[in-house]
Amino acid sequence: MSVVNVGLLGFGVVGSSVAELLDENRENIERRAGSRVKIKRILVRDLERYRLKYPERRDLFTCDPEDIIGDPEITVIIELMGGLEPASNYITRALRKGKRVVTANKEVMSVDGERVFRAAEEGNTEVYFEGSVGGGIPIIKPLKQSLAANRITEIKGILNGTSNYILSNMSLEGLEFDECLRKAQSLGYAEADPTADISGLDSARKLAILASIGFGARFTPRDVFCEGIDGVAKEDIIYGKEFGWTLKLIGLARLDGDAVELRVHPTFLPDTAPLASISGVTNAVSVKGHAVGEVMFSGPGAGGMATASAVISDLIEVVRDQLAGINNLGCTCYRSLKVKPSEDICTEYYIRLEVHDKPGVMAQVAGVMGTNNISLRWVLQKRNIGENAEIVFVTHRAREGNLRTALSEIKKLPSLVRIGNVIRVENG
Repeated sequence: MSVVNVGLLGFGVVGSSVAELLDENRENIERRAGSRVKIKRILVRDLERYRLKYPERRDLFTCDPEDIIGDPEITVIIELMGGLEPASNYITRALRKGKRVVTANKEVMSVDGERVFRAAEEGNTEVYFEGSVGGGIPIIKPLKQSLAANRITEIKGILNGTSNYILSNMSLEGLEFDECLRKAQSLGYAEADPTADISGLDSARKLAILASIGFGARFTPRDVFCEGIDGVAKEDIIYGKEFGWTLKLIGLARLDGDAVELRVHPTFLPDTAPLASISGVTNAVSVKGHAVGEVMFSGPGAGGMATASAVISDLIEVVRDQLAGINNLGCTCYRSLKVKPSEDICTEYYIRLEVHDKPGVMAQVAGVMGTNNISLRWVLQKRNIGENAEIVFVTHRAREGNLRTALSEIKKLPSLVRIGNVIRVENG
């Protein structure tokens, strides 16, 4: 049996899990790949640290990327460093040399995807990136292959396990955001700096990748309208339950003629919606195609072994392609689509206001909504806060731009104390 030499860039949680999974399931992996697979070199930052920690691999470690990228015997490179640079530079250099690259790097593939695919074309080779979205959930290959006969019309999902854990915990235990974040950090579900997770940026990167594949046009995180979950209060979740809703951080890509809606934000879903039942750190992606209808993929969205599963899956495909002489298949982005301006998006809205508890306040707010062509479905007065009252408005479908104008006018009302929150509602 032939041998394929692999170079690993990075040996953190995912990198070490890839090596571990390859060792423990080597016989099955190599049988499915049709070749022996050998990790020849591993790039790390601190040579002595890794040599002490992994003495059985001490001769594999190097601090010089050229020992891997420049080695003609290494034909496959697995990049698991994370971050944009130097990972993007290493990936493109390797591709231009004709090496096949596997990566789980969502930042590189969402921000620098065009550059990466151009380098693959120049090197007549291919990049594989199943692990970049959804950890262990198979979603890239299904979009590119299994659903290739479909016109994809919508991709919607819970794309970040940290945010989903926090919102699930707030709902189950009635806790505030900060308490649930601290709990997520203590359990290892959230980073010391959780900004990318709770701001929605991590989800926006993943959504940009999925939309680029699903709609055949290049999108980046800058194209995604993005709001995070750090403004969510436990009252929002409690009031949402009264309407039969569950709150999730949803990434949504929807085709609308020659334009695409791209947005990530907290979203109330009906309790009966499939995504509403996804709890904890689990991720899920729903895809609509004109032929297949709606299909959903769900599973662990992060973690060393879950992501290693996706990486090894790509590695098997890489080896089989290499043995079969399959080279560059070209980028799947073949057209240009406009991004629908966020002010033109239409949805329903939940609006929580704190106002002075005086007669006529609800009528004032309703009047502003009406003059901006926003129809109200429900108006409920909730708890008293000292001498003030909390009021929740739920609208029918309305244009985002109209709502923004209405809110700017409501802010000028002398009866308003503050706008507590505005959350979009997806009942479809």
